[in-house]
Amino acid sequence: MAFLADSMMRIKPSPTIAVTDLARALKAAGRDVIGLGVGEPDFDTPDNIKQAAINAINAGKASKYTAVDGIPELKAAIAGKFKRENGLDYKPSQIIVGTGGKQVLFNALMATLNPGDEVIIPAPYWVSYPDIVLLAGATPVPVEARMKDGFKLKPEALEKAITRNTKWLIFNSPSNPTGAAYSRDELKAITDVLMRHPHVWTLSDDMYEHLVYDDFKFFSPAQIEPGLYERTLTLNGVSKAYCMTGWRIGYAGGPEHLIKAMATLQSQSTTNANAAAQWASVEALNGPQDFIPKHNKVFKERRDLCVSMINQAKGLRTPTPEGAFYVYPSCEGAIGRTARSGKKIETDQDFVTALLDEEGVAVVHGSAFGLGPAFRISYAVATPVLEEACSRIQRFCGNLK
Repeated sequence: MAFLADSMMRIKPSPTIAVTDLARALKAAGRDVIGLGVGEPDFDTPDNIKQAAINAINAGKASKYTAVDGIPELKAAIAGKFKRENGLDYKPSQIIVGTGGKQVLFNALMATLNPGDEVIIPAPYWVSYPDIVLLAGATPVPVEARMKDGFKLKPEALEKAITRNTKWLIFNSPSNPTGAAYSRDELKAITDVLMRHPHVWTLSDDMYEHLVYDDFKFFSPAQIEPGLYERTLTLNGVSKAYCMTGWRIGYAGGPEHLIKAMATLQSQSTTNANAAAQWASVEALNGPQDFIPKHNKVFKERRDLCVSMINQAKGLRTPTPEGAFYVYPSCEGAIGRTARSGKKIETDQDFVTALLDEEGVAVVHGSAFGLGPAFRISYAVATPVLEEACSRIQRFCGNLK
């Protein structure tokens, strides 16, 4: 009899974390490795945010348990952010704070899914979406968002995928892994479909909301279509825009009965998120925001550098993403060719493995995100490092036979 639960057979370790860990291990062993797998800003957390945590510790505010679903001050800051930036009204009882956006997502799906339920997930998708659905006993339904469509879900494809068993659409804009972001009109076409299917809920993952370029304007589904408000969970966090991935604070706003169920689940797992990190997040949301456009200027320059150099590599092509800090090149032109080692490139996983072996560049294969042959590059690294990595990718592709 197997000791582990059957549910463990339905999931696998995160490929993005695995690539990052491998790059670290190779570096520790003395290899010259450039890691482009990790999805976090290379900028440090702003000083005012760090000081808020220090102040909370010194004042004794970080020594005790907090309310399971977040301190009142942070929930007020989150409500203010939703109102100010998204035009969404949430009461404190409609807001939950978790240990990162992943826990909030996990809580929502575990609290709502039953065997037989289906969850529509546009592909390419963040690697954790389908695994959490599977862990909850439900069925992920990937719907391809093609490169020719800018990696954006077409409304007719969404319509076709909806069945009577569909419970959620997981919607992520700007996207991890592609950086694709939906304009107001593109999003309205999606919400129009959802309005025709009142049994389908929307989980809007807005984690990269502030990381957009070229005057792109961000919108969230319940903001575009108020009719979806009562069946939308709007998820966000401080990780990406505020350079706080290690602080582990995510949050969401939604219908009170859903938030209450998520809090019940959280009360039997982690209880409250880290208290000092919660106070730091109050400062992040309420404090100066002027560093965000400064960071975005650098990210845009890196995006443009990366897109240009990748599109000059033999057998690769990539569109220019609207947001986040990823590009998602197709490596279809490299499939069937042979690396210097003599290994034939038959899949995108073969491509990224050979790239790491021969040039010391760590990226994540596209099949992990549900659409290949492709790979994800995170350009959230120092610009000279990114340029060197792209040069190595060009050299690797040029050496393929």
